[in-house]
Amino acid sequence: MRAAVLHEIGQDKLDVLDDVEAVGFGPGRVRIRVRATGLCHSDLSAMAGVLPQPGPFVPGHEGAGEIVEVGEGVSHLKAGDRVVVCWLPACGTCPACKRGQTHLCLAGFLNAGTPNFKRPAGDVFGFAGTGTFAEEVVVDAGCAVPIPDDVPFDIAALIGCGVTTGLGAALNTADVEAGSSVAVIGCGGVGISAIQGARLKGAAEIVAVDPVLSRREAALKFGATKAISPDELADAKQSVTAGEGFDYVFEVVGRSATARTAYETTRRGGTLVVVGAGALDDFLQLSMFELFFDEKRILPSMYGGGDVLRSYERAIALWRAGRIDLASLITHRVPLADINEALDQMRTGVALRTCIEI
Repeated sequence: MRAAVLHEIGQDKLDVLDDVEAVGFGPGRVRIRVRATGLCHSDLSAMAGVLPQPGPFVPGHEGAGEIVEVGEGVSHLKAGDRVVVCWLPACGTCPACKRGQTHLCLAGFLNAGTPNFKRPAGDVFGFAGTGTFAEEVVVDAGCAVPIPDDVPFDIAALIGCGVTTGLGAALNTADVEAGSSVAVIGCGGVGISAIQGARLKGAAEIVAVDPVLSRREAALKFGATKAISPDELADAKQSVTAGEGFDYVFEVVGRSATARTAYETTRRGGTLVVVGAGALDDFLQLSMFELFFDEKRILPSMYGGGDVLRSYERAIALWRAGRIDLASLITHRVPLADINEALDQMRTGVALRTCIEI
């Protein structure tokens, strides 16, 4: 079986090999033939060591495909079912799940410590317990979520992470108020999805902030009312909000410096939503006085901040109704053999989302 493998954390290229085997099939597990997978910035972060991930590993966690085989005890799935891969399945029994915060369930993270693949040279892990840059993957049955037949694999793959994360940040975490002002810092696939979510909620002003011109131009097509480079943000704060600051600011980069800028761009009493996944040792500094005096809400948003399965259903319903544009998020397509081309597209910012066709 072919898969793209990172041999050591810190390497910037993947090695596409044909001697990889998906392992772990058994009771409660399913084997999935991956048909499409998106490249998310979190994959790059794991490769660089920003996000903790044991190696060697197969990146990829935003995928969709078909069930090939189901293990004993799996009754809700069968061979041939079309599914989206959920990298953060809810166990249903932990304290977070019982509180209704299924997106905070840790069961999926524990899966990341068990190898999903093997090669003649030894075990290989799958990123976030999945590893969708492969022709097949074996995962817990809860990681395979059925999708309707009318949802293409490439669209389903995006819903598996980026779309759910961005939409949910606006719809669930922030619950953007109609008529409000919004700034989104970082306009890749997740940021564009947050823009679409803010538009759905009726935000009056949506300012897209990104250093890449093509992404700024794309943001306007997806619902932003203004698109600027980072060095224009102070002027936009003045012109759009009379210097007060935005009602909602979404940080979709995952860096403390950007989060600090986002905090300063948020009005007093406003809401900063932290969407970007950053490093363990990158600390955001705030004074106790400003926290008290400004009364700004700081809301981290993990995987869209809501029930994941419900979020999938909502995204599909909005896509079917034409209320959100998912097809246009896919700006590039490459076969698995050219995965390193997709990495370059993400690093340079030319792609919103690259779909890897497997």
